[in-house]
Amino acid sequence: MKTRPLQFFRGGKRVTLHGVAPTRTVLEVLREDLHCTGTKEGCGEGDCGACTVVIGEARDGVLQTRAINSCIRLAHSIDGMALWTVEDLAPAGAAPHPVQQALVDCHGSQCGFCTPGFVMSLFALYQQAQGQPVSRAQAQAALSGNLCRCTGYRPILDAAQAMQALPPVALDAASVLLNLEQMAQENQGLRAESTYESPKSLKSLLRLRAADTQAQLVAGCTDVGLWVTKQHRQFGRILDTTQVRELRQVQPYPHHTAIGAAVTLNEAFAALVTERPQLQGFAQRFAGLPVRNSGTLAGNVANGSPIGDAMPLLIALGANVVLMASRQGAVVHRELRLEDLYTGYRQNVMAADEVLAWIKVPKPLPTEFCRVYKVSKRFEDDISAVCLAVRLELVEGHVVQASVGAGGVAATPVRARQTEAALRGQPWNPATVARAAQVLRTEFSPISDMRASAAYRSAVLGNLLQRFWRESQGQPSSLDDMERVGATA
Repeated sequence: MKTRPLQFFRGGKRVTLHGVAPTRTVLEVLREDLHCTGTKEGCGEGDCGACTVVIGEARDGVLQTRAINSCIRLAHSIDGMALWTVEDLAPAGAAPHPVQQALVDCHGSQCGFCTPGFVMSLFALYQQAQGQPVSRAQAQAALSGNLCRCTGYRPILDAAQAMQALPPVALDAASVLLNLEQMAQENQGLRAESTYESPKSLKSLLRLRAADTQAQLVAGCTDVGLWVTKQHRQFGRILDTTQVRELRQVQPYPHHTAIGAAVTLNEAFAALVTERPQLQGFAQRFAGLPVRNSGTLAGNVANGSPIGDAMPLLIALGANVVLMASRQGAVVHRELRLEDLYTGYRQNVMAADEVLAWIKVPKPLPTEFCRVYKVSKRFEDDISAVCLAVRLELVEGHVVQASVGAGGVAATPVRARQTEAALRGQPWNPATVARAAQVLRTEFSPISDMRASAAYRSAVLGNLLQRFWRESQGQPSSLDDMERVGATA
């Protein structure tokens, strides 16, 4: 079985590559096959942003562009899309693109290694802004996945705000969309099986999964990509879920919101923040923007890392997961609470032919008070040492219901059932909080590792519950509060 030709639109023309292995990354294709060395490899794991590129695809007749990490994104996942690298922003001999000129004017580059990645993240922001001024906060959010080791960030942020004042350069979105449509039409009849399958319908995905339960399922590859780049793992066949129409949707219902398995982290968090605005800060800290633009909420859940940040929050919110399979020609499904999905370290109850298709998140209640906290060494673009999510239903000063999810303290993401019991039915006052915080500190037996000691993790859990109490009383919360939480451990 062979891979299909890889095709994408770049620099005003179609690129067609044959024999691209299923585990080959976008970065490898750019640097080694196309000899476009402007895009750099830094960390090889989506942390530093030196490899950032911009992809574009048609969504409801509109060209949607977003910055991604090319070092961990599998090349075949951009089949049928548009791609921009730092070489594509200004033709040879032409004036620099406003993004590039602003970085020159503001002295935003020193050694230059990370600069192409910053350029591409700013290019994505430039397209999103559509000529409107860019605030400092918008620039910081757009550059959250890019690290600079030389200049410091002030001149780069200055450039982000200066680029819109330069003579504008418009992207010919209509031409790009036309080329993407032509590619899609010409390739519509290609049905031959391949070592990299990207089905367009849920029925096709489930059929392919049933036929080959050993194939590696991928979405944005923000986890699997590291298995390829760091562990040098190879897969005989890959099933990519990101083009499944049904699973790219966020569907609102009266009592819950259903988030499809192909919905990106950025889109999923946007839906959650719409219903619970207090989650905005956590959403931006979840990962750098290029990671959130590629990875999916369902992928994070299915991977089941004990330090994955999504699961503690979803456990506290009372989320369920829907598993689907194709058996004897019929589509079957089952639904279970998210915390019941896991049986051990990166192990779960999913059958070999099942796919995690949907995450169902209950709507917020009027009596609900909910917060989620992430403690990590670096404020942005870092993995948690501890993650704690708490949701209480408070009626007349009493805790009617409590849901507490925790990460980084056990072999799996966990629900703090003993702590919930210590809160449920109790008056919401300092004495209740103190007792529950002590229960929370002793409920788990975390390990010591490079991110934190076991004692630190246990102490921080209780401190975070104390912080939750203060916020429920309207006391201000700030980054200084977060730092003190860690300092008291």
